Amino acid sequence: MKSRELRKLGLEDLKKKERELRRELLRLRFKRKIEGLPNPMSIRNTRRDLARVLTLIREKELRGEG
Repeated sequence: MKSRELRKLGLEDLKKKERELRRELLRLRFKRKIEGLPNPMSIRNTRRDLARVLTLIREKELRGEG
């Protein structure tokens, strides 16, 4: 997911996206241990997307946006 797309989202939407990405990361970790992943880079990409979302949430909180 691109930062450009994420910047258009509001704070509540970003928090919702954070929850989705955390669930997805947990699911990918379980799947990797149980049966293996067809694309091992998916965990790395999900972690990076989560970091982008958390960064934008923090920026918006510091600016006082809501």
